[in-house]
Amino acid sequence: MSLPDCFARPEDATGALPLMLVDRAGLAAWSAGQPDTVQAWLRASGFDGQPGAPLLVPGADGRPAFALAGIGDIADPLSVAHLPSQLPPGRYRLDPASPLQPEAGRLLLGWGLGSYRFRRYLTGKEREPARLVLEQADAADSEAAGVLAASLRVRDLVNTPTEHMGPDELEAVALEIARAHGAETRVFRGDELLASNFPAIHAVGRASHRAPRLVELQWGDARHPRLALVGKGVCFDTGGLDLKGADGMRNMKKDMGGAAHALALAELVMRQRLPVRLQLVLPLVENSVGPNAFRPGEVLATRKGLSIEVDNTDAEGRLVLCDALAYAAESKPELLLDFATLTGAARIALGPDLPALYSHDDALAQAWLAAGDAERDPLWRMPLWRPYLTYLRSGIADLANSGASRMAGSITAALFLDRFVPEGQAWAHVDVYAWNDSDRPGKPAGGEAQGLRAAFAMLKGRYPPA
Repeated sequence: MSLPDCFARPEDATGALPLMLVDRAGLAAWSAGQPDTVQAWLRASGFDGQPGAPLLVPGADGRPAFALAGIGDIADPLSVAHLPSQLPPGRYRLDPASPLQPEAGRLLLGWGLGSYRFRRYLTGKEREPARLVLEQADAADSEAAGVLAASLRVRDLVNTPTEHMGPDELEAVALEIARAHGAETRVFRGDELLASNFPAIHAVGRASHRAPRLVELQWGDARHPRLALVGKGVCFDTGGLDLKGADGMRNMKKDMGGAAHALALAELVMRQRLPVRLQLVLPLVENSVGPNAFRPGEVLATRKGLSIEVDNTDAEGRLVLCDALAYAAESKPELLLDFATLTGAARIALGPDLPALYSHDDALAQAWLAAGDAERDPLWRMPLWRPYLTYLRSGIADLANSGASRMAGSITAALFLDRFVPEGQAWAHVDVYAWNDSDRPGKPAGGEAQGLRAAFAMLKGRYPPA
């Protein structure tokens, strides 16, 4: 696997400017050991070790001798994410004498995340990021490089407009990844969904000119524990006949963010060869308006046999997921995880940076939360409060997909999914935003991988590679 252009090989270290990393607490002790000219330069520049703009420190010849940058949490990859854009273009290498020495994988990950820009449609030349010289010749094969590639995969998929990332294109990406890793694939497309008992997926996607489908990938030794990953793949969401307003529809190319997360995580599991029998299930649809669009008030069948009254066609994500979850559960996986850009209510409760995590399995939830803390990729656990199922009560079907109350919207969506997961099945659901509303270091505006690094760390702890 090749690394992004923001990295240089070890043999290109000649002429690279040394990079010193400090924090505010350690600046005074470090600077006390520097020559008087360096101390004077720091005072004149007002450099205080705060994360932010780095400083070029001149040598006796007036040329930059090294770059100095303040960082915060050394364990957070994003602590260095401002450097690729704030350092002058050129090559840099972490100085062995740097007061702070981030772990090599976190440095690679943070530098790569901070250098990312979605350039597919840009015609003008952009400023190139500063390049980091990697010390390891095999860095491209490292776990950190795989995690970076998975994170950038999510960003690229979510950022691509639906014109070029509809069900057909997302299926093609999944099949390409499967071929690269020797995985088996199966696709149920169009009316095959009805023939194969995926009626809810078909109902949501039938109004689009691009056929709805379910893409399945299987990989790994059948003797290993079964791991099932499911991702909501609504490639564009108009809201259906319960049409969204313009503001609500503007970024709905990102409504396949759950599928992007599940696909990237599956690719990472295969790349790092975790000892699992992997099943990836991606329901891919467009929720469109047309003569045969599903209507409010209709009663839909589901794979599990439960009937659903459609209260709101804009609560479609849970409808495609219910068939996909029921299908994945039929294989009796040791662990079932799903990702979905499911509710605005989760964003109201937790904001854009914290995915909402739901699970009945305390050990599973705690392992994921702990991994999030360790990887600086946080999630927040929310309750599966069963009394709120009354908000999804239907008078003519087993349950409704929404209700009149605006209370507990993220919780009720998770409870809806829970009805399609067998009792006793180890399962976790993540309601993820998959988006940055504004530019921040390491988090450019647009598509974002959230909870992904934590998910892989949790899985690696549960299924350690041989």
